[in-house]
Amino acid sequence: MINSKQRAYLRGLANREPALYQVGKDGINDNMVALILDALEARELIKVHVLENSMLTAREAAGELAEAASADVVQVIGNKFVLYKESEENKKIELPVKS
Repeated sequence: MINSKQRAYLRGLANREPALYQVGKDGINDNMVALILDALEARELIKVHVLENSMLTAREAAGELAEAASADVVQVIGNKFVLYKESEENKKIELPVKS
């Protein structure tokens, strides 16, 4: 679980990142969860875009994917959201110390 200081730091990093994945009308399936898990292991921080034809809101999609991937929702803005999960083998992001 990340704290507010860490969340703010991750939001700053995510500003420069493009949305790598999209949630469309098919919603979230096992294949998408597997892709998200692989991306989180490789990058730790990913941005996802929820298309207008999706049956899920960005907040709902973020919650579902975060739960399925055991990740943290960093932020939800409009139709995009950012997920963070510390990598087991490719640790790149050094979070500020919890205080």
